[in-house]
Amino acid sequence: MRASLCLAFFCAIRLTAETEHKDKAADCPFHGMAGNVGIGADYLVHSIPAGSQTFFARDYLVVEVAVFPAFAQPVTIDGNTFKLRLNGQKFPLSSVAPGFVAASLKYPDWEQHTNAEVSAGVGDTGVILGRPPLVGRFPGDPIPSQTRLPRSPRAPSADQLNGVEREAPESAEDAIARTSLVEGRAGHPVSGFLYFLYKGNVKSLKSVELIYQSKEGPVALKLL
Repeated sequence: MRASLCLAFFCAIRLTAETEHKDKAADCPFHGMAGNVGIGADYLVHSIPAGSQTFFARDYLVVEVAVFPAFAQPVTIDGNTFKLRLNGQKFPLSSVAPGFVAASLKYPDWEQHTNAEVSAGVGDTGVILGRPPLVGRFPGDPIPSQTRLPRSPRAPSADQLNGVEREAPESAEDAIARTSLVEGRAGHPVSGFLYFLYKGNVKSLKSVELIYQSKEGPVALKLL
């Protein structure tokens, strides 16, 4: 079921937009040249900035990448164009489809993690602290109803009292679809986020390198 849900996310995501525009590779914190192609990058660890919001992908390392093709010389970007090498490992990580990242953010129980739970109660009632919330994965999903707690009452906001309707925040899956790196043939500068599966402790990372596979051979940008 989870594989089907993730496939649905992947099919629904259309990578048609980019992150903040850069004029040249030197505008990025890390940059270099691969032949006549400029490459820029920024290492964001687990953060996914999207407008006024920032999402946190705890199981993925996030790298913003910008590609600057030479004039009239398009380049092709696919899933093997960029890889991430951690601590000098022999086999670098390949990027993960954005749909997997979107699913992990939308469904907190998508992946099982170790959590400390504390339970307390009187009689037949009880409360469990420390357990990640379960979210309905499809209409009629019975899992959330088994452990969902009543929503805490909230005081109305100033906007509600003044009758002002605030625009709904962008969802994680929409933000990821909008900002992920475009795949395909690029004849102009493109930029976007790449995601690499990593469930280890980031403090254990002594070096992080982004590898760009160019026609002349691999080019590495040292991010850490």
